[in-house]
Amino acid sequence: MLSYWEKKHFLNYDLIVVGAGFVGLSTAIHFKRKNKKAKILILERGSFPTGASTKNAGFACFGSLTEILDDLWHMAQDEVLQLVERRARGLNQIKKEFGKRNLDFKDSGGFELIQEDQLDALNQLEGINKMLKPLFKKPVFSKVKNHRKMGFADSVKAVVKNQFEGELDSGRYLNALWDEASKLGIRILTGITVENLDSDLGLVIAEDQQLGSLEFVGGKVAVCTNAFSRKLVNHLDLVPGRGLVMVSKELDFHIPWKGSFHFDKGYVYFRKIDGRLLLGGGRNQDFEGEESEENKINPKIESYLCRIAEEVIFPGKKIEWEQSWTGIMAFGQKKSPIIQKIGDKSAIAVRLGGMGVAIGWQVGKELSDLLRKGF
Repeated sequence: MLSYWEKKHFLNYDLIVVGAGFVGLSTAIHFKRKNKKAKILILERGSFPTGASTKNAGFACFGSLTEILDDLWHMAQDEVLQLVERRARGLNQIKKEFGKRNLDFKDSGGFELIQEDQLDALNQLEGINKMLKPLFKKPVFSKVKNHRKMGFADSVKAVVKNQFEGELDSGRYLNALWDEASKLGIRILTGITVENLDSDLGLVIAEDQQLGSLEFVGGKVAVCTNAFSRKLVNHLDLVPGRGLVMVSKELDFHIPWKGSFHFDKGYVYFRKIDGRLLLGGGRNQDFEGEESEENKINPKIESYLCRIAEEVIFPGKKIEWEQSWTGIMAFGQKKSPIIQKIGDKSAIAVRLGGMGVAIGWQVGKELSDLLRKGF
């Protein structure tokens, strides 16, 4: 049961944000900066963000060469350019906003391992650079000279570098958002599961393990629960995409490369961290099985990644693993995020396509602008 004081002070807000990941926190921060007196609450069911905000691999990327080429098969060139621009602009914004030191942001470059069946992509490298020049002013992609020195398997025929990508510490990014939200007086309640939403009335029905059912009322409501949003909003073009990430024990040999790497058309990604190998991805080995909201390791994908580590990344080496985890992303037929009204008092921002690090801050700003002006 609730006390008089709890009912009086803790249930009514100018803005309620559902989801405390990168997008939810960013939305609340942008809204508060434009509405200094606004009373804002963020609700999160886990102790930490439930989706992928603190479970990703920390890649500050916007698209490898083969990914952009693949996008051009399915999207108009203008759409691809808009997608790349949104991601690259988002990375620049968080560096400017929070500082590279606070994010442990390293401009170490992004790299892609090219196999035999992808060599044709090298013939299109200059054309892609020409297409991207209006955005970056300089060539984005270049072929790495003497890539054999990186120690990869002979099946890797070339390595392509993206000079504008890098890596960061996802936990430090979340800490920076927490610190800013705290400074602004934004309240965050964890352990609260939102069960239902009246998007026209701004009524949020939630469940607390101790207090039971709670009814929060918001002047505006923002839904930022990404892959889990279909529970609250029907008919979204959105499917969950589980991602596995593994970190090895500290390696007892020298790692002859640095930067963030992609392999197998971008579905596999790896980098070194604290003397260890961080390796993730592999959804393409079982797309259907990974369309799950359950944080559970798929043994087929785990085996595939272990094989990549010992046969491609460090051929002939035995890698011992320290820990593994999964994060739940959201995808759809289109690669652009969904940012739209869902009721008289509510709006949603979801489907980040595995690019939450790059676009979460910007998506939060766009949702905040919609909530402030679009009603």
